[in-house]
Amino acid sequence: MELRHLLYFKTVAEQLHFRKAASILFISQPPLSRQIRELETELGVLLFTRKDKRVGLTDAGKYFKTEVDAIFARLEESKAIVKEIHNSESGELKIGYISSVYQSRLADALRSMRDVFPHFHTNLFEMPTPSQVKALEEGSLDVGILRGPVQSHRLAVRTLFFDPFMAVVPGVNRKYRPQQKLAAYLKDSPFIFYSREMAPHYYEKLDEICGRMGFVPAVVHEANNVHSILELVEAGLGVSILPYSLKQKFSHLDVSFIRLDDIPVSTEVVLAYKQSNKKPALKWFIDHYHGEK
Repeated sequence: MELRHLLYFKTVAEQLHFRKAASILFISQPPLSRQIRELETELGVLLFTRKDKRVGLTDAGKYFKTEVDAIFARLEESKAIVKEIHNSESGELKIGYISSVYQSRLADALRSMRDVFPHFHTNLFEMPTPSQVKALEEGSLDVGILRGPVQSHRLAVRTLFFDPFMAVVPGVNRKYRPQQKLAAYLKDSPFIFYSREMAPHYYEKLDEICGRMGFVPAVVHEANNVHSILELVEAGLGVSILPYSLKQKFSHLDVSFIRLDDIPVSTEVVLAYKQSNKKPALKWFIDHYHGEK
């Protein structure tokens, strides 16, 4: 059995007409019929019914078509992967990341990657988690740095770290001890936060933290990125509750990050990617970024 036998069978099974299938395959009908008979003889089964010039699939033929379709689909995927590997030394890596991740770590990984893949081009896209998941599934991103949970069975996920939350208030060196004093201040303050639609997981965490402190947050300003949220806090328009990892990135702002020691709620930062993506640069990036502490 050769690959051409499977291609001939697949085409006839799709057309259910020998003359049309022969035309698509650019061969004449008699050789096509002969090749199908040879395939049936080798398998020891009838794949097609032929009656009154009408062609149909037998039960065996229907099963065989499913298997052959899977073989050709896997072959096309393998061809694409081989091409990706061939182009890996001069290809591109598309990396998504969330605005709340401290970017010096990403810069360090890319700097090291340049030594290993000097001709490789990287494209960076700052995107919220839901947009990254969609882009990763569709293949327009190779890897994403995002916050869990990642609701997709099509993506592999590696935990990077767990990020505790902190209260963010206007002014530097603000302190609230005991914790009840901070809770009272936050309860009476307007909140600045992401929109529920854009960051539903964040919103769940916000509700959980405030619920543990005994109040429901009054979100009066919404923004689509963390930098805008922090600038609004700095301007005195309200308070927020954000991940601890932002403290280092935005230490220049006139805000205070206050630990929530009595509330052990955190968010998971992860790498997500498709396991079928065989780019060597992707594997290198995952291993090295994941391995950094």
